[in-house]
Amino acid sequence: MVLTQEINTAPTAATLHFEPLTTGNWQLLLQLFGYNGACGGCWCMTWRLPANEYEKNKGAKNCDLFHQLIEKKEPVGIIAFESRVPIGWCSVSPREKLVRLKNSRIFKSIDNEPVWSITCLYIEKGYRKKGVSAKLIIAASKYAFANGARIVEAYPLVPPADKPVPDLFAYHGLESAYKKAGFIKVKQASDNRLIMRCYGVHHQQA
Repeated sequence: MVLTQEINTAPTAATLHFEPLTTGNWQLLLQLFGYNGACGGCWCMTWRLPANEYEKNKGAKNCDLFHQLIEKKEPVGIIAFESRVPIGWCSVSPREKLVRLKNSRIFKSIDNEPVWSITCLYIEKGYRKKGVSAKLIIAASKYAFANGARIVEAYPLVPPADKPVPDLFAYHGLESAYKKAGFIKVKQASDNRLIMRCYGVHHQQA
């Protein structure tokens, strides 16, 4: 089941909470992602596989590969819930696990610092533009820092001022949401893409 109803009010701190993805809440992620695996059979494997393997595995095979990562207890991301209803997802993993980033022209490493990377945000349609993204980014960053990250990196879109951005093209998240979550710009990756970072307390004190 995929929720599609319009929500008139933003989730509150009393109803909104976050959990790392595990085998225990896997079925709730399936509920959120639906048949298409969030978008076009992705199942959050776009950045985890070489391009040719990703295309070959679109759909059920990507789903199986993603589930195998969960079974291995690899850190892959955070689910947002309103009460017990899954409403959002944020992919966050050590950058070295994301093979497509290694070969990306615009998102190549800017230094030798080990980072965790946020590569995808998916918010259920009825909850978009209600402040969920920034809260989810904060929760994902806290999760990364709790698991040893010193820096969390992201690759948001800078939307054009004269027209809205289709949701399909905003899966990296928008600059404004990352600013609200405490990220700072470290590089202009392209005309409409940034590399932004959030630094953990233990990194700041190093």
